Amino acid sequence: MTLLRWFLLPLLLLLTACSADLSEYKNSDPKFDLFGYFEGDITAWGMVQDYTRKQNRRFEVFIVGTVTDNKLVLVEDFVFDDGETDQRIWTIEKLQDGSYRGVADDIVGAATGREEGNALQWQYDFELDVDGSTYTVAFDDWLYRQDDKHVFNLTSIRKFGVEVGTITLFFQKQ
Repeated sequence: MTLLRWFLLPLLLLLTACSADLSEYKNSDPKFDLFGYFEGDITAWGMVQDYTRKQNRRFEVFIVGTVTDNKLVLVEDFVFDDGETDQRIWTIEKLQDGSYRGVADDIVGAATGREEGNALQWQYDFELDVDGSTYTVAFDDWLYRQDDKHVFNLTSIRKFGVEVGTITLFFQKQ
């Protein structure tokens, strides 16, 4: 029985340590304010890593955000290190309960998000193209507001509940 306890306790601690709760950021400043931060021009830099943490791609994103009433439209123009370009246009709505719902062409269904303090958690299923094949993967984005000009983004990419990659992204408001 003692051996079983020594095995299960560290496993339980490891599993609970890996799951952040958005409410932990409730008292963190500055407040995230999704619409306020992303209105206007933003430049971002990022990288994609596979499950071994090997960097697979680097990219830059030029973003223009427009707020009208309770909707934010983000036009994201991507330039990858291999010369590939892509564009994603998000339409994000702020719901009455303060949460967010967003749609874009390569998103399956709708993305959902909430903010607490300086953090925003944004989750959605994404159609990922790999060597001519398309795979649906789950994205779990965690964005952290640093100050008026900077946001950090860490994304877990999962397939069948297993992390297959990560994205690290840094935003700078112009």
